[in-house]
Amino acid sequence: MTSGSRPQIKIFADGADLDAILQLAEDPVISGFTTNPTLMRKAGVEDYEGFARKVLDHVTHRPVSFEVWSDEVEEMRRQAHKVSRWGPNVYVKIPVTNTEGTSSNPLIADLSADGLHLNVTGILTLDQVRAVTDVLSESPGAIVSVFAGRIADTGRDPVPLMAAAVELLRPHSNLELLWASPREILNVCQAESIGCHIITVTHDLLKKLDGLGRSLDEVSLETVRMFYDDAVDAGYLL
Repeated sequence: MTSGSRPQIKIFADGADLDAILQLAEDPVISGFTTNPTLMRKAGVEDYEGFARKVLDHVTHRPVSFEVWSDEVEEMRRQAHKVSRWGPNVYVKIPVTNTEGTSSNPLIADLSADGLHLNVTGILTLDQVRAVTDVLSESPGAIVSVFAGRIADTGRDPVPLMAAAVELLRPHSNLELLWASPREILNVCQAESIGCHIITVTHDLLKKLDGLGRSLDEVSLETVRMFYDDAVDAGYLL
């Protein structure tokens, strides 16, 4: 990418800082929003539904994903229908399994048949992608979230797996592949190059998007100047 260029892949802002979300809601580069209970807890959110409704008061025309949690199928079903009623742009995040490793695919099929827009989350293997894609074939529109960053954390290159996932979803125009948990801006370029539809980017990582395609000579000089300025400001002597 050339300096100052913007990626063509959809960028979903990932976080639970309400002020940041409301600010990003004015940014045309942001195509959607995601969050999860872990991010919300870290951000100090105490009222799950209250937080979600505040977000949806300001984000009305872009997809927003909110997650359900339960190990009981019927409770997860109840939560999913409740969350879906919060707004027409809501995607309900369903974990690919429960905490015991039992597949959520039967529930995913039922919820899709009920017309809910889903974001199936926590996926890390191609077998999971294949199975989820099969049960989402009749969905009115769904997102398949593969945690490429967590794959990389195990020492595996996620790009071949993600490229294969793109091909698995290719026949299904109602489904979009999401590259979840990126670790660096390079992941945005990688995701775009293989034809991934969406990538989540944390609020902190979003600040680095402007560096896409910058001259390495320019970055080198900026780095040297930073070291020099910090040494001078600290008053170091040799």
